[in-house]
Amino acid sequence: MKEEEALTSVFAEEFERDAELSLRPRVLEEFIGQPKVREQLDLLLRSAQQRAKPPDHILLSGPPGLGKTSLAMIIAAELGAAIRVTSGPAIERAGDLAAILTALAPGDVLFIDEIHRIARPAEELLYSAMEDFRVDVVVGKGPGATAIPLDLEPFTLVGATTRSGLLTGPMRDRFGFVAHLDFYGEMELREVVRRSASLLDVEIEVGGIAEIAGRSRGTPRIANRLLRRVRDYAQVRAGGIISQTVARAALGVYDVDELGLDRLDRGVIEVLIMSFGGGPVGLSTLAIAVGEEQETIGEVVEPYLVRAGLLLRTPRGRVATPAAWRHLGKEPPENGLVDEPGPMWSRTAE
Repeated sequence: MKEEEALTSVFAEEFERDAELSLRPRVLEEFIGQPKVREQLDLLLRSAQQRAKPPDHILLSGPPGLGKTSLAMIIAAELGAAIRVTSGPAIERAGDLAAILTALAPGDVLFIDEIHRIARPAEELLYSAMEDFRVDVVVGKGPGATAIPLDLEPFTLVGATTRSGLLTGPMRDRFGFVAHLDFYGEMELREVVRRSASLLDVEIEVGGIAEIAGRSRGTPRIANRLLRRVRDYAQVRAGGIISQTVARAALGVYDVDELGLDRLDRGVIEVLIMSFGGGPVGLSTLAIAVGEEQETIGEVVEPYLVRAGLLLRTPRGRVATPAAWRHLGKEPPENGLVDEPGPMWSRTAE
């Protein structure tokens, strides 16, 4: 197997298998939510087709599970182009990337997930590939090394990142179209659940749709995952019909509460309140107390707790809000450290 095929084959196989078995939309019209992004992409893709040229390179940023990979697939489908799939951590050397780029056919779409994690030498090689459709491959070492220019076929790079702040300025500037995906509202999530239930041939009532959507943390991927687990419960214990009562019972079995918090989310709040009196507590200390990696708490758990109005990030550390105390069935201290924010409230202090 060729090097470039070996590098992308694992990701491509997982990508295709996921596409076949999952509930991903296949065309832009089927994509639910993100109306501004959909409108902008529609204009970008249609104009490129009318010019018979590949569209500008596209950067999609936003939290996990909002549809960045689905949009990459849709972009290729709308263009009638083949898509090559890889991941930033898999591209460790400039030669790895050069092998992928030189194998692209005219008009192909190259999708790099977690592009912020691409190795620096490969990133620098990508600059000329994005701007000039050309790469310089260095042959030899030391003073005798020679750079051989290789022309590339015109292609469109679609990069996806959950941490756009980690992208270098030169990399970000080379994307002609940048879109940020926001968390979904409950009505959009209800439509996601309704569509997915139809594709899964699951009988679900309006109350069941609302119950699942309300606990999905603004994320379609979570909505689809919860739907599949509730479907399993309904199939075994409720005659295959998902009502609101059935959905509540099923989600209780899977430890997903009415705010969408799971056991780890609640564990963070419980430790913050029970062990540290509500804070403030530093992230590293909190992670040790919970028994999880700091990165998991900071990147997976904390963002939703902040958005849900249960946690504050302050210069002194993390603080539980009055809503967090009440969610655990406890009264917040009268001399609370903070005023209570509403749900979806956020703050940028680290």
